[in-house]
Amino acid sequence: MSNYTHETVPTQFVEANGIRYAYRRFGKPGTIPLLFLQYFNSNMDGWDRDVTNSLAQDHEVILFDNAGVGASGGNTPHMIAETAKDCVAFCRALGLKQIHVVGFWLGSMIAQQLALEHPQLVGRLILLGTGPRGGEGMTFTELSPEEQADPVAFLLAAFFSPSEASQAAGREYMKRIESRKTDRDLPVSRDSAVAQVAALREWGTIPATGRYATLTSITHPTLIVHGNKDIVVTPINAFILEEHLANAQLIMYPDASHAAYSQYAENFLENARLFLSG
Repeated sequence: MSNYTHETVPTQFVEANGIRYAYRRFGKPGTIPLLFLQYFNSNMDGWDRDVTNSLAQDHEVILFDNAGVGASGGNTPHMIAETAKDCVAFCRALGLKQIHVVGFWLGSMIAQQLALEHPQLVGRLILLGTGPRGGEGMTFTELSPEEQADPVAFLLAAFFSPSEASQAAGREYMKRIESRKTDRDLPVSRDSAVAQVAALREWGTIPATGRYATLTSITHPTLIVHGNKDIVVTPINAFILEEHLANAQLIMYPDASHAAYSQYAENFLENARLFLSG
């Protein structure tokens, strides 16, 4: 396991509740695994290899496609809570007793649900570019499954700010997510993207009672990472998370949009290592 990298680790499969999950597992054995939960319309190849390879030096890293996504079987649920159940089934199939979760956007919503419903399974949370259930401006009305028609244009516009420096970082990010040349993941289907849009919109709906009440029940150590120019999940949501979570710290990066963790990868990794070491 320790000899593999993001680019070379083979794709494996495990079955749970009749669903065949695709995953990749590499890094330092004998550590609490870092389970990476990806963003909307993304598969295992969408992660920044500089981040996964760096964290794999000190931790075991697990990338996987949840139900219906990429090379995994089954159907993608239309609600975050149901997606979290599939994630738990995957973890149990691998015999994982505890995980740290690194979630990005949609993945961070699933991470919050996991911590709320399965507190013993989750150790620490790293939440990238996300917000709480019923957060500010999280209706995602302009989001559509067709974003995958031109993923490069979408990612450069949504994940990075218009500045020259941020766009340059975005172009480097695009090169890195194409660095794996063989055994690449399958693209996300339109049916899966439709379900994910529905799940995002359901998460963004303001609850009838106790808008942020459930956050107080999440006591796990949490690192929140956001860009101050995020146009996908407005920055106020990161402050709401930090305010209501009992054990959270927030890093807000300047001149950065949705993929702030990648634009400032060196600084993010330094803080992530400190956070994960306790």
